[in-house]
Amino acid sequence: MTTFAACIFFAAFAQSADTTQPQEAFKLSGSADVYYKYNFNRNLTDNKTSFTNSHNSFELGMVSLKVEHGFKKGSIVADLGFGRRAAEFSYNDVVDSKNGLAVAIKQLYVGYQATDKIKISLGSFATHVGYELVDAYLNRNYSMSYMFSNGPFFSTGAKVDYAITPYLSAMVGVFNPTDLKSVDFSDHKYIGAQVGFTPTEAPLKLYLNYLGGKDTAGIQNHQLDLVATYQVNSVLGLGYNGTYSRYHNTIEKNGNGEEPESAKWWGSALYVNLDFTEDFGLTLRGEYFDDKDRLKTFASATEGGRIMAGTLTFSYKTGNLVIMPEFRIDNASRDIFNKHSGEATGTTSNVLLAAVYHF
Repeated sequence: MTTFAACIFFAAFAQSADTTQPQEAFKLSGSADVYYKYNFNRNLTDNKTSFTNSHNSFELGMVSLKVEHGFKKGSIVADLGFGRRAAEFSYNDVVDSKNGLAVAIKQLYVGYQATDKIKISLGSFATHVGYELVDAYLNRNYSMSYMFSNGPFFSTGAKVDYAITPYLSAMVGVFNPTDLKSVDFSDHKYIGAQVGFTPTEAPLKLYLNYLGGKDTAGIQNHQLDLVATYQVNSVLGLGYNGTYSRYHNTIEKNGNGEEPESAKWWGSALYVNLDFTEDFGLTLRGEYFDDKDRLKTFASATEGGRIMAGTLTFSYKTGNLVIMPEFRIDNASRDIFNKHSGEATGTTSNVLLAAVYHF
């Protein structure tokens, strides 16, 4: 009886001690994606966006492993990617691997929860700019938009997140030039900022994003970005992304000894999401991308232009697996695509079938 009472005492003491100590939080998650794509021009170079540069080929996307740990006010996030998708995302850090063997640090940062409303983070983060994300399972379309593909992809530096109210948030940060995890030949830094509005009384989310600074070549860039989502009802959801990016060469002078005029690119995309059941839905993305100053997609063309792209993606979910058949057509104002014969054309289209798993 004495032994039994002692066991009860120590068990109660242990339970009491556990509830008075802060508990460590650990989370492990991951994902993988594969796909097959067929281009109707029968040309793998027709793809002008990220991650689906292939034709009539089965392809490996990316394997991701993400570890999150927090204790008291400190936390860490380590997010690793393996494969061709990871190589394209971290193009400044790894050699592009056609065989899909590249390893990249997608995110790595430590955080400090200074107060209930203020968090300070230091490291490398996926960009706060834009609607789409590098991980396939987080997107409703498998292929990427022109706005995502023209960056930024990630930022490395320090940032402060401030929860002003339950529905209003802000972020400000100082970063290396865009998509560089290490800089040893430039004193320039970028400034990033975000204001978020997520009212509890309406299914609406608004994010206004900014990123600006000088790159390693001394080119000044200012990018303003808007993301909005609205869940109309249980079936219909809407998303919007608009981006405007302006560049100014602060180094070179024109023939009159004056600084040249600024150049810009911009884009706008609407996402219509329909979820007919918990397992079946579709997303229609319509995008307009303007590159008249030949900064991005039209950089190798003789003249700048614009692109209109439409993407229809179906999704069938079974557990953690999502099957995604997709059809896409891109129409450019200049003949920047090519048929199998080599003939230039302004239109390209393709179908793909992707399988995405996450846990």
